[in-house]
Amino acid sequence: MSPTGQPITVCLINGDGVGKEVIPAAARVLEALNLGIAFTHAEAGWECFQQHGNALPDATKAAILSADATLFGATSSPSTKVAGYASPVLGMRKAFDLYANLRPTVSMPGSPEGIDLLIVRENTEGLYSGRERREGDTAITERVITVRASERIARYAFQTAQKRPRKHVTIVHKANVLKETDGLFRECCLRVAAEFSDVTHDELLVDACAMWLVKDPRRFDVIVTTNLFGDILSDEAAGLIGGLGVAPSANVGASKVAYFEPVHGSAPDIAGKGIANPVGAILSAAMLLDHVGCAEAARRVESAVRRTLNDGILTRDLGGNASTERMTTAIVERLG
Repeated sequence: MSPTGQPITVCLINGDGVGKEVIPAAARVLEALNLGIAFTHAEAGWECFQQHGNALPDATKAAILSADATLFGATSSPSTKVAGYASPVLGMRKAFDLYANLRPTVSMPGSPEGIDLLIVRENTEGLYSGRERREGDTAITERVITVRASERIARYAFQTAQKRPRKHVTIVHKANVLKETDGLFRECCLRVAAEFSDVTHDELLVDACAMWLVKDPRRFDVIVTTNLFGDILSDEAAGLIGGLGVAPSANVGASKVAYFEPVHGSAPDIAGKGIANPVGAILSAAMLLDHVGCAEAARRVESAVRRTLNDGILTRDLGGNASTERMTTAIVERLG
């Protein structure tokens, strides 16, 4: 139940590849909390497209709208253009205006201590705007940056920083080269920063930020940046704490719609072998619990994950030999 006493509905979308293994694992953990969560199921992804001709069917959108939150696995997008296919991840972000992609990086057992940063990534435009074309032997992508999108992602980052102990935002861009697009993004972020006297801020060029993430990630609190930069930096940050297998994320906007997903992809090389790391999906479920007002349950999940890793139960990507099933069972047993 939610804090208001109302039932919580979670839509589960396995997607492709290891999504079919890690989302059921995360659902097991949610179910073990005995919160009275009701699960619905929907389809999306490459296999869904192959079967139904649509990677994000209208029925799936309706299921997402009807739920309090959605847990999504992974999608196997083709590397070449396929007529009629569009990424369901980008489709969900566009359909529900989920303009903020949140990717926390927090020290895990076995990783360097003291890391606690959040990358707030603009989720709707930039180089992922989908405006590409061929002109003879030249391919062109348009990088779209708007005042509206830049200001609202900056405001989200500063509002989030207000709730964190350090209350600091680092604005990341490449305005020294991309003077118009990143110049506009930078201007918008600095304008919003002036509204938050209780939050300090600085700025870094994206290449310098990448270097500092490796050299001293503890210097960061909240990072706000554009779509592609945020995608790359957050994957780099995940490498600091064990890799993509343990990295969660959230996609949120102005409405109640939100979906949560592990950062890793569909991993076709290990799909179906029962060895995928479910931690990223389980920690995404913890972010989902925070979103629906179940903070205490979210902390229980995070604690169970840490206790499991501390006890040396590790999947292959973390240097162990635990299966997806073994890792999930161990986390459930440690929920307390």
